[in-house]
Amino acid sequence: MDSLVQDRVSMTEAEWKSRCDLAALYRIVDHLGWTDLLDTHMSVRVPGEPNCFLINHYEEMFDEITASSLIKMDIDGNVYGKQGRFNAAGFTIHSGVYKARPDVNCIMHTHTRAGGGVSLMKKGLRPISQDALSVYDDIVYHEYGVPATVEECEELGKTCQKGSHVILHNHGLLSAAATLPGALRQLYMMERACELELISRQLGEEPVQIQDYVIQRAAERMKKVRSSPEFGMYYFEALKRQLKNKGVSDWNQ
Repeated sequence: MDSLVQDRVSMTEAEWKSRCDLAALYRIVDHLGWTDLLDTHMSVRVPGEPNCFLINHYEEMFDEITASSLIKMDIDGNVYGKQGRFNAAGFTIHSGVYKARPDVNCIMHTHTRAGGGVSLMKKGLRPISQDALSVYDDIVYHEYGVPATVEECEELGKTCQKGSHVILHNHGLLSAAATLPGALRQLYMMERACELELISRQLGEEPVQIQDYVIQRAAERMKKVRSSPEFGMYYFEALKRQLKNKGVSDWNQ
């Protein structure tokens, strides 16, 4: 029996589905142009094993990642089953959030130009666009710390207890959610908001202001929207169809 078949036999159907979904997410991130070669990472908590999560094999580009190539590890850094190299700074980020947020089952972290640009400003994201209003009520900022350290792991966990849309100063963006589609939808809206924020700062005039009561109403609405178990699902499924229509469908291997 080859190692792939043996691994499939030893894991639950729920874990295999999570692997397939996470591998698809990596392909979507590649499709959207959010990659930084090997140096960003997404993860999901393993169903039924709250101390374990799945993350990418550090040596693979995102368009190479498959369900079987993902690494399973726990929040203490132990790797289970298939061995492979993982990003040490990535482990710090994901384990720190999972420890601090039992409600979170998916984490996405990116180094995009728009997210990185806004991360250079103290309070970079303003409620000046419809896209920003989708995330503004839950935005938190995290001070840049020493990567891959216990201290940074703990501090990031504390930050994420205050919000699930995180701007990592001098670094990038992070989205944490109860579901994978939810994390994707959150990050997409953060990215859009950051793009428009940077554009607005190059226009030579102040942006049109949104009235305070509209900002408040948007916050109330988004809290309800994000609490739905279906939040982000239609977008995730649509993006998978788009990939399949382009001939990309091998992430389930």
